[in-house]
Amino acid sequence: MSTITAADVNKLRQSTGAGMMDCKKALVEAEGDFDKAIQILREKGQKVAANRSDRESSEGAAVSFINADNTKGAIITLNCETDFVGKNEAFVTLAKDLVERAINFSSKEEFLASDFNGITVAEKLIEQTGVIGEKIEIGGFEILEGAFVGSYVHVNKIAALTAISAPIANAETLTKDVSMQVASMGADTLSYKDFDPAFVESELAARIAVIEKDNEEAKRLGKTLKNVPKYISFSQLTPEVIKQAEEDAKAELKAEGKPEQIWDKILPGKVQRFISDNTTLDQEKALLDQNFIKDDSKKVGDYVKGFNVEITGFKRVTLG
Repeated sequence: MSTITAADVNKLRQSTGAGMMDCKKALVEAEGDFDKAIQILREKGQKVAANRSDRESSEGAAVSFINADNTKGAIITLNCETDFVGKNEAFVTLAKDLVERAINFSSKEEFLASDFNGITVAEKLIEQTGVIGEKIEIGGFEILEGAFVGSYVHVNKIAALTAISAPIANAETLTKDVSMQVASMGADTLSYKDFDPAFVESELAARIAVIEKDNEEAKRLGKTLKNVPKYISFSQLTPEVIKQAEEDAKAELKAEGKPEQIWDKILPGKVQRFISDNTTLDQEKALLDQNFIKDDSKKVGDYVKGFNVEITGFKRVTLG
């Protein structure tokens, strides 16, 4: 049997990321054969992975990577079982290594089947499951290309990408700000104009049903009832609807005894409030129609217009 040296152990640790004691034990079992020791550690990972396959892996790290000319970005989540492991420096380093490789692939499946120093990425994750002792897997996986792509990562929990139509001088600032918006608020589409009318009607009906059910309970308990909406998207607010909102606001001002000569100063605010109250779907799911988190006096679309470019795409991944 060959003598196991500290250099042998360190070499195995650098190759696999396993702990010192695990590496030494594997080398002893392999009688100093480096390749066999690696196989022993991988088999251990397979056993651990099989035993923990049904465990929930909702912790981990969300990371991003942008290529050198900012025309392509990747975001992934490397999931594990506990927050303790998710914050571990070696785990986060592995996540960053993986996302740099992920940018070269168009799908998670293709990425998992790709090479990672002689084994597939999927096999590397199994190997690391044995090293760490927790279930490890790629959760979210998104790739985005554009004239300029930027990113934002929120405390390693949420990552977002934004692409714009031209590489302008302040492209990094704009894409970071919009990515922060995407990370914070989420969105399904760019604008309310992208909504299918049938989808809007279905969403409205579902929300009305929930509110009416809540109101039944609130009425029984003597609590204040919630307003039942008639609209939830600007796509429903026709010129006739807006005109009626103005007339209703005028009637309200008259009933309150407000002098007619000051109505013009008050009406715009009331109409804007009406629009805000009746576009909740847009604010939840349409990025450009959301209130900008860094200045809620304006919409994201208004902020973007100041840069004379367009948002061409966005992506988001999150743990949990």
